[in-house]
Amino acid sequence: MNRKKAISIIIKKIKKNIIISANGYNSRDLYATGDKDTNFYMIGSMGLASSIGLGIAIKNPKKRIFVFDGDGNILMNLGSMTTIGTIKPKNLVHVVFDNNSHESTGGQSTNSEIINLEKIAQSVNYKTFVAGNKKRLEFILNKIKSETGPIFLKVKISKTSKIGSRINIDPIIIKDRFQKSLIQ
Repeated sequence: MNRKKAISIIIKKIKKNIIISANGYNSRDLYATGDKDTNFYMIGSMGLASSIGLGIAIKNPKKRIFVFDGDGNILMNLGSMTTIGTIKPKNLVHVVFDNNSHESTGGQSTNSEIINLEKIAQSVNYKTFVAGNKKRLEFILNKIKSETGPIFLKVKISKTSKIGSRINIDPIIIKDRFQKSLIQ
């Protein structure tokens, strides 16, 4: 399963829920698959989607917040996981697409095949799940509907050969429409 397919499966299940998407191919694929006002695309700031997602979750406790991260992104900011695990937001679902690669910067290894991200998540108080295929991903998404967070979902994906197009929305417009969606 590639990232774009996994994102497609997830957004069909979560519908209008808020998504904070890490920079790079995660945001590109989310934009191409299901652009909506409740998506916040990180254009820069590698590793900070989870920190932003935590802030949004704290300020919006009645809304389900999804963070779409990459293995490279979360390894850049493991400290956010300890903060999330300490605060324990019940409405946060942290999805990490793991292809063992900094794919959008040239394919350098992230070493996530050695570093067990779900064990790290579990050790800092997340409920953890791992999906490696469509059937398992769909099963987990149905299961976590009734679970409280923080939830960590690692989705094993393959590297892709087709690169999604860049997001063609000005970052100020992304911010403005996202902020408006939070008060609706």
